[in-house]
Amino acid sequence: MANRQIIIDIPEKVLLAEKTDERTFANELRMLAAVKLLELGRLSSGRAAELAGMGRTEFLLALKRYKVFFFESELHELESHHAESHK
Repeated sequence: MANRQIIIDIPEKVLLAEKTDERTFANELRMLAAVKLLELGRLSSGRAAELAGMGRTEFLLALKRYKVFFFESELHELESHHAESHK
């Protein structure tokens, strides 16, 4: 499926406060939006991962950094699958 581009104006002071550049901040915004939309139940974990620009397993494992915890049983299953695939 094709991607669409959304342009968001960010005040320079915000980038300076975040001590980051446009690309890094844009990636962080994508991840934050994906996490929150998943948390609100507006996107599935697969669609949220697509929005974040990563695979579903990687995305679900990254949720811990944002203090969002997916269904515990599914998270354990993903962690064990992830560990096995990296042997």
